[in-house]
Amino acid sequence: MLLLFKDRVVIPSNEEIQLNIIQKHHESPLAGHPGQEKTLKLIKRVFYWAGMNQFLEDYVSSCQKCSRNKNIHHKKFGLLKPLSIPSGPWNSLSMDFITQLRLSNNFDSILVVVDRFSKMAIFIPTYGSITALDSAQIIISHVFSKHGLSQLKISRDLSTAFHPETDGQTERVNKILEQYLWIYVSYHQDDWNTWLPRAEFAYNNAENSLKKQSPFSPFMEAIPALTQSRFLKTHLLESYQQNSNQYSKLSNNN
Repeated sequence: MLLLFKDRVVIPSNEEIQLNIIQKHHESPLAGHPGQEKTLKLIKRVFYWAGMNQFLEDYVSSCQKCSRNKNIHHKKFGLLKPLSIPSGPWNSLSMDFITQLRLSNNFDSILVVVDRFSKMAIFIPTYGSITALDSAQIIISHVFSKHGLSQLKISRDLSTAFHPETDGQTERVNKILEQYLWIYVSYHQDDWNTWLPRAEFAYNNAENSLKKQSPFSPFMEAIPALTQSRFLKTHLLESYQQNSNQYSKLSNNN
């Protein structure tokens, strides 16, 4: 019989199984090597076991790829000057470019678009030579066609480059995306374009530390579980069922 705790599968005291679950929810490209808290939130959507917090902390803190590719964060210097709070999803967008990348399928830049209300992000491969008209066409193709624009009004709230006190949200998303690509791209760094869809999913599926929900949450009744979560849950169910059947046969024979 499979034991459930608040609709989550209770994992027995088996370090091999627990380690496998953590690896699938931390190292998978659909997870993106998130930090301890975000990895824990991903696992808790499906699984539970006693002492999982400490086990997870030990694992993530010893992850070599995270240590090599992630920056050390500190408190911001100076006073913040944030933009006004939007009234609803896709009313207000922040956009920024990551440029001068090695060519990947003829692209050399990434346009990062963030919905300031839900924090949902869209990562779009593009070119450093892009014009304002090209940018508008990209927004129509990748944002307007999927989410609409509830307020047909455009205003420019410019921020200084590398100045997160005014547009820290997009600067932060840029760092998350860059760290993701550093971990997963090839040695030649010419395949980053192929990783953008998985990076986008990993970012939008992880819980935002300020809003205490993932960017997917406002738009979905059920938060997506990683494929690995469903596979592991199904595998455990089948394993328990096989063990139960074997036990029943032994009992009947005796």
